[in-house]
Parts: sequence; structure tokens; C-alpha cells
Amino acid sequence: MRHPVNLGQGAAIQTGVEYARSQPGAQVFATFDGDGQHRVKDLVTMVDRLSAGDVDIVIGTRFGRRGGNRPPLLKRIVLRTGAWLSPRGRRLGLTDTNNGLRVFNKKVADKLDITMSGMSHATEFIMLIDENGWRVTEEPVEVLYTDYSKSKGQPLLNGVNIIFDGFLRGRMPR
Repeated sequence: MRHPVNLGQGAAIQTGVEYARSQPGAQVFATFDGDGQHRVKDLVTMVDRLSAGDVDIVIGTRFGRRGGNRPPLLKRIVLRTGAWLSPRGRRLGLTDTNNGLRVFNKKVADKLDITMSGMSHATEFIMLIDENGWRVTEEPVEVLYTDYSKSKGQPLLNGVNIIFDGFLRGRMPR
């Protein structure tokens, strides 16, 4: 499935969720980055956590485990700052608001309406969780920082823009 032109990660996720929703029996939905950073093992753990039924969304966090493959220092600073600047993220108790590994139920998929393009969709996702009262938790995950995934990563300036965008949009109603 492709868009005729690159509409950004937010549009890709929304289109993918809409397609998945149309599949008979679809009850569990997942998003993940396409650069090989996320492990299937973590996805399975997150699906198991969702299956307990006490949450609607499970978001991966790079900050829930000691050791492991931690983000580079500058990225850790930007990610932590972004989570701290997000009033909604803080209210929801989230430590990694920009993690692309997410698992959610049909209730969320049916109401998900991502309109922001690019990486800003992560901020919008947090806003939607808060506004809809979806129950959310985080699950520790290990992100694999390979040379390839680092080459596909966002430049630091984009990270600063995401923080600024999250700071502003996190204070505005949708």
C-alpha cells in the first residue's frame, strides 16, 4: 500500500490503521518504525499486556530498563525533554512520547484520526489518548540502534522542532 506522494509518517499510520480496521476480525493494532529498530519480542510482550484488558494502548518506552541498548546521549536528552514538555504526556505518566512502537485495541483504532504529518503525529497521538480518555501504559522495549536505523533517524533540528510543536500543541485543544 502506498500513497501517490510521500505524505509523512502520520498519514502512513492513519492509512495503515484504516486498512487494518477493514479486515474482518481485526481487534489488535500495532505501529512500528520501518527501519528495523523494533523487536518482534517486544511487540509480543506488548500485545500480551494489552490482552489483559485493563488498558486500551501500550506504548513502548526506551527508558524502562536498566542496561540494554540505550539511545545516544543527545537523543536521550531530546526525548526526555520532549516528554517533560508535554503536559498531556506528563499527566498520562509517559516517559517516551515519541516511541513508534505502539499496540492498541479496536476501540482506539475506530476513533483514531491522525491529521498531522511527519513526526508530529506522535504529539497528536498523545493528545488523542488524553482527549478520548483511553487507558494507556508503557512497556519497556529495546530499540536497536544500527547504522541503518541511525541513518534513517531524524536530524537533531527535527527533534527540537518536535519538542517545540509538542509544547505548543500540547496546550491547545484539537
